[in-house]
Amino acid sequence: MSSTNNTLLVVARILLSFIFILSGFGKLTDPSGTAGMITGAGLPAATLLAYAAGLFELVAGLFVLVGFQTRLTAWALALFCVFTGLVFHSGTVAIEGWPEGALGWINTLNQIMLMKNVTLAGGYILLAIIGAGAYSIDARRGAATVAA
Repeated sequence: MSSTNNTLLVVARILLSFIFILSGFGKLTDPSGTAGMITGAGLPAATLLAYAAGLFELVAGLFVLVGFQTRLTAWALALFCVFTGLVFHSGTVAIEGWPEGALGWINTLNQIMLMKNVTLAGGYILLAIIGAGAYSIDARRGAATVAA
């Protein structure tokens, strides 16, 4: 793989890791919003799951950033994106007492979040197939990339 492509893979890893590093850190420092979403989805142990999700997101984001266990991490993130998209963003939001216009806006945002999750899953699947590139911990361990 060329030096340019390996550099672009680093840029892609930075961009793909950014959302999970920040989101994971946010969940670990203030899990209440996530716990509320988890409760709203009918899942048990909401606070525990919020912390678990935060830890997973932070660690997985850091793994992608540095290119450690990239293929496995990318598959895990792809599944996580699809799961969370379907569980938390595929339905219609109905909040009693809210104006119809506000609900329309929230449902549009929810649909965008579902599309974002599905799109990210596609990016992570590509990363799982291609690998981290030469500028990664994986490359130093001999698990670099598929030859291009």
